[in-house]
Amino acid sequence: MATDSRRDVVIIGGGPAGLTAGYELLKRSDEYRPLVFEAGDIVGGIARTESYKGYRFDIGGHRFFTKVGEVEEMWREVLKDEFITVPRQSRIYYRGRYFDYPLRIFNALSNIGVYESGRILLSYLKWRVKPHKVEDSFEEWVQNRFGGRLYMHFFRSYTEKVWGIPPKQIRADWAAQRIKNLSLLKAVWNAISGSNDTASLIEEFQYPRLGPGQMWEVTSDHIDENGGAVEKGIRATRVLREDDRVTSVEFQSKDGEARTVQGDQFINSMALKDLIEAFDPPPPQHVRDAAAKLKYRDFLIVTLVLNSADPFPDNWIYVHSPAVKVGRIQNFRAWSPDMLPDPDTASIGMEYFCQEGDGLWTMSDEDLRALATKELAQLGLAKEEQVVDAAIIRQPKAYPVYDGEYKDALDTIAEWIDGLENFQTVGRNGLHRYNNQDHSMLSAMFAARNILGEKNDVWNVNVERSYHEEFELPEKGKAREKVPA
Repeated sequence: MATDSRRDVVIIGGGPAGLTAGYELLKRSDEYRPLVFEAGDIVGGIARTESYKGYRFDIGGHRFFTKVGEVEEMWREVLKDEFITVPRQSRIYYRGRYFDYPLRIFNALSNIGVYESGRILLSYLKWRVKPHKVEDSFEEWVQNRFGGRLYMHFFRSYTEKVWGIPPKQIRADWAAQRIKNLSLLKAVWNAISGSNDTASLIEEFQYPRLGPGQMWEVTSDHIDENGGAVEKGIRATRVLREDDRVTSVEFQSKDGEARTVQGDQFINSMALKDLIEAFDPPPPQHVRDAAAKLKYRDFLIVTLVLNSADPFPDNWIYVHSPAVKVGRIQNFRAWSPDMLPDPDTASIGMEYFCQEGDGLWTMSDEDLRALATKELAQLGLAKEEQVVDAAIIRQPKAYPVYDGEYKDALDTIAEWIDGLENFQTVGRNGLHRYNNQDHSMLSAMFAARNILGEKNDVWNVNVERSYHEEFELPEKGKAREKVPA
C-alpha cells in the first residue's frame, strides 16, 4: 500500500463493525486512513450474502430496522434506492402445528385449544403474584413475564436447540436484550388489536435488494475508492504491543505468507477469545484465563434449491419441535425476488445450530443435504423430489454465549483492553455481545469518533436503551459521555 501523510488505522475484520468504522473515519476526517483486513473471501461477516449458481442467500436472515438515527443515515447514504420494503410473515412450528408469529388470537386459540390457553393464563397470573425475586437466568426472566406454562411451550425447547444448553444456564441479560419490552399481556393485546410497538415483532422492514451483503460490498468499495483500503483473505494472527501501546498487527494470507502492518490506531472486531490469545507479549494470566471462559455457538446453513416456486409464503419459520434438528427455515424469495436467478425455482435455507466439531458440523455435505431435504418434507413444506441442488456454509463463532461465567470474564477483559492507549474492540464478537447489526455498527461509529477526540463507551452500546423512545442522539459534533452500565 502506498504511503501518504495520513495516519493509519488498522481495522481487524470486514464485517458490519469493521467496515462501519472505516466508513465513519473517512466521512468525518481527512487525517486518518482506514486499512481493513478481512479473513474471509467475502466482506460482511455473519451479515454477508453468499452466492451459489446465482442464488444469493444470507447466513441467517438480516432485517434492516433501527431506531438509531446515525445507522439509518449510513444505510441510506450507502445503498440509496437499493432498499426494498418487505412485509414480515413468520410462523412457529410446534407440536405438529404452525402458529402465526406475531401471535394472532384465533390462530393461537385454534392451535393450542381453549383449555390449554386457560392454563397458560392461570400460570401467568401465578407467576405475576409469586415471581422469581431474582432474575439471574433466562428461564427466570421468561417465567416472570410469560408464566411457567408458556415458557415450557414456546421458549424452553427452542432455546435449548439454539444454544445447546439448558435455559437455566443462560443469563437473563440475553433475554432482556433479545425479547425486548414484551410480556404475555402485551403479546395478547397485539394479537387482538393488531397493534405492535415491540422491536422484535415489527411487521415490515427494509432489506437490500440483493441481500445484506450488498450493503457491505458497496461499503467496502466506498472505502477503497475514497482513500482507504479493504483486503480480503488475510487473517490477523498476532497483535504486537509495547507496554500499553499496540504497534502493529501480523497477518497471514491463505497461502501462508505473513506480513506485519503498523498503525497509529487499531480497531478490532474478531472474537475476543482469539484476540486475547493473539497479543504479543500476552496479557496477564488472569486476563487469558478470563478469555478462555468465553464460549460460542456455531451455525451452519443448508440452502436447498427447489424446482418449483414458493413452497410457503413466510420469510422464515422457527422450528421448536425436537423431532427435527433444523432450528429455523428461510425462504429467500420472500426476502427479495432478486435473490433468485430463476423465478420458477425456490431457495430455502435450513439453519442448524451446532458446535464446531460435533456430529452436525462434521457431517458430509451429501449427508447434510439429505438431512435437510428429509426434514423439509417431514415438516410438510415441500416434497423430497422437489430438491434439485444444495449449498452448505459452516459459520464458526456465530453467537456469543451468555452463560454464568461470561459476565465476570468479560469485565476482566474489558478492564485490560481499556488500559491500552490506541486499541479498541467493537461488534458482536469483538464485544462478546449478541448485538443486532445496527448496534454493532453503532459501537464502531463510537470507536471511530473516539479516535477523533470523543469519549464514547463502546462496551455500553446498550440494546435496551437504543430501542426505547427516550433514546436521543446528540447534536452533531457534540461528544457523548460514557454511559454507566
